[in-house]
Amino acid sequence: MLQVRNQGDDPVSAVRQGYAFDGDCLELGALVADGAPLADVPVRVPLSMLNRHGLIAGATGTGKTKTLQVMAEQLSAAGVPVFAADIKGDLSGLASPGSPDEKVAARARSVGQEWAPEAFPVELLRLGDDGVGVPVRASVTSFGPTLLAKVLELNATQESSLGLVFHYADTAGLPLVELADLRAVIQHLTSPEGKPDLEGLGGLSKQTAGVILRELVNFSASGADAFFGEPEFEVGQLLRTAGDGRGVVTLLELPSVQDRPVLFSTFLMWLLAELFEELPEVGDLEKPKLVFFFDEAHLLFTDASKDFLAALIQTVRLIRSKGVGVFFVTQSPKDVHEDVLAQLGSRVQHQLRAFTPNDAAALRAAVRTYPTSSYDLEELLTTLGIGEAVVTVMSEKGAPTPVAHTMLRAPRSLMAPSPPDVLAGVVTASPLAATYGERVDRESAYELLSGRIAAGPGAPVASGEPLTTEEEIKRLEAEIRGLPVPGTVPQPAPSSPRRSAARSDGPFDAFLETAGRELAKEIVRGVFGTRRRR
Repeated sequence: MLQVRNQGDDPVSAVRQGYAFDGDCLELGALVADGAPLADVPVRVPLSMLNRHGLIAGATGTGKTKTLQVMAEQLSAAGVPVFAADIKGDLSGLASPGSPDEKVAARARSVGQEWAPEAFPVELLRLGDDGVGVPVRASVTSFGPTLLAKVLELNATQESSLGLVFHYADTAGLPLVELADLRAVIQHLTSPEGKPDLEGLGGLSKQTAGVILRELVNFSASGADAFFGEPEFEVGQLLRTAGDGRGVVTLLELPSVQDRPVLFSTFLMWLLAELFEELPEVGDLEKPKLVFFFDEAHLLFTDASKDFLAALIQTVRLIRSKGVGVFFVTQSPKDVHEDVLAQLGSRVQHQLRAFTPNDAAALRAAVRTYPTSSYDLEELLTTLGIGEAVVTVMSEKGAPTPVAHTMLRAPRSLMAPSPPDVLAGVVTASPLAATYGERVDRESAYELLSGRIAAGPGAPVASGEPLTTEEEIKRLEAEIRGLPVPGTVPQPAPSSPRRSAARSDGPFDAFLETAGRELAKEIVRGVFGTRRRR
């Protein structure tokens, strides 16, 4: 049995004092000393420090999901909304009260927990068409070029070129709602009709555009079309509380995307980026506005471009001031980029395994990231039992707490997926179903470009829901591109020099000014290249 080594001060007293906070806390568990938990030495994390982010790590089957569940329950009880991805469906148990048995009761007694079964307010979302939750979608415009390049696994040159395509679509008034819209824009740019526009972009070769187009076709063939469209999910819905004041736990079901892991991890990053762009600055709060659990976090950092990493690091660093705490959930600390790891104030490290030389190196690297402690961490981290963890958090004064071998609390909700009838009832009662349940198909880039081609030179393009200035915008678009103006008698095509000049003089500036003034939304790109709403 592993013993606590005494290095001067009594380690039990050090933990007792180090975790004796004045404000509201999440109770994680109790200190383990000489092989047994000490119910009178609690290990906790201040509620006010949760927006300093954190890490929940450990090998498969060591209890990461149950730790997340324990934290989500207490956050909800404290009135803090929670968002988490539910990859295996286990977290849906939050919607059902737990099943009392002697094993749960014994653990509760051992850590000083007053256990009683309880269900929590849950909202179920789904990514794609499969599953029982309310569908969550994003437009391609909102997703942005940087995140989409990550999903498509584009290199740096191709990512830069994709950014030019988005810029062209923005300025040309071509809404990118579905993947078909982006494919249509690229097909236009690589067609004879779009050659002048392609040349005007600069830095975008026809060959690179062709590569991006092929990747989009393959992406669509994998079923990704289901994730893009409208109505677009408003991230403010993640900050809801129930009628009794408890925070709503929003679970994003992901069973249908296990064969596309990069897509779901990047989609989670889109949600986080949208929160970053949408929420106002609030500074330090007594409790966070939202705690966001980012599961399978290693997928974010694998093969990520420099631009993507820079934007991710900036988002994590700054979103704290928006009142949002982010917990990365993964198998090993080495899965998380060091610049992100350095910003994580709370650590809940379950068992690490060291079966290979690479595992052993990762273990030693993990040990070096902890404050000096009275433990032999290399031994302890490989001998932790299920439901045990090595914990250090940020105190109310902003200093790291003593490292504590912790026996974690048991969840009060069901430690298994909720029954199908319970989940169906959650979705039926959801206030989001009426808004997001059915896909909306409005006129976007695909229809605009298809209509322009079908109508032929000089013919007006049919429109679904005309805007007040639509005909003026179409006329200016035509002037920019050197096309015949809709509703007028076709004129001889201008020479290439004149066409280039037309794109760089008054009509181009007039189009941008008019479109920006009259359209319902002005497109502005944020830190990830995502659309910033105004």
